Amino acid sequence: MILSMTGFASQQRATNNGSLALELRAVNHRYLELSFRMDESMRNFEPMLRDQIAAKLGRGKVDCRLTFSPATTLTSAPNIDETVLQQLSETVKNVARHFEQTQAVNILDVLRMPGVMVTPTLDEEALEADLKTLLAAALDDLVAARQREGEKLKAIILARLAEVEAQVRIVKPLMPDLIKQYQNKLMDKLREVCQTQDEERIQQEMVLFAQRIDVDEELSRLDAHVSEVKRILSAGNAAGKRLDFLMQEMNREANTLGSKSVSIETTQVSMQLKVLIEQMREQIQNIE
Repeated sequence: MILSMTGFASQQRATNNGSLALELRAVNHRYLELSFRMDESMRNFEPMLRDQIAAKLGRGKVDCRLTFSPATTLTSAPNIDETVLQQLSETVKNVARHFEQTQAVNILDVLRMPGVMVTPTLDEEALEADLKTLLAAALDDLVAARQREGEKLKAIILARLAEVEAQVRIVKPLMPDLIKQYQNKLMDKLREVCQTQDEERIQQEMVLFAQRIDVDEELSRLDAHVSEVKRILSAGNAAGKRLDFLMQEMNREANTLGSKSVSIETTQVSMQLKVLIEQMREQIQNIE
């Protein structure tokens, strides 16, 4: 299936760690270029995100935006661990029985002791698993959007190919008569200029010239290129670079047709072919 490089997808998910929101925006690019916008606290997940995206997409400039809102339990004030506090209290009582004079316990010092105050922590392993699942869903949506866009591009290119074939059908039957007419005109001019009776020499020169202005080979190659473009579009997969090369070759044949033109008809066909090829090339720039 033909894929466009343009697409958009977004996913949101509530997790035990907090709320995740992910956006993927893709446009055409010669290679795969990834950029990430996220909080610094999430930067350690960037290599994982980069690998997962690169495994799914071949080309395009992809902008990934990730936002994370921690759960309220992670942003709330630290809690007192009652178990640890009770253990400290029992320890103080046991120590006090062995000493007659003891200072009163400083509550602030107690709160500073390890383990007394419990701060909620982020479960990074669970968060990474949730993020992978979220990204996989977003990538599936993005690929689906690119497939839909790719089908539209394919339809446009096929329509332009049909017009190219129509232009070739116009000019092919005309070529023998056009060459003959031009040959006769040129022979008359040569006779006037050379004032010679060597008809055989003139005929030889005309045959050589007719070969130089014959565009049957160019038209045949155009037909072959059209068939190859259709085959690639039907095969799907990554096709953008191959199609772009074929557009260059088709444009070369259209230019040659114009340079060999001996009539207004072939000139017009050459111009129309170049317009159609350029329209296809513009669409192909968006194909992966």
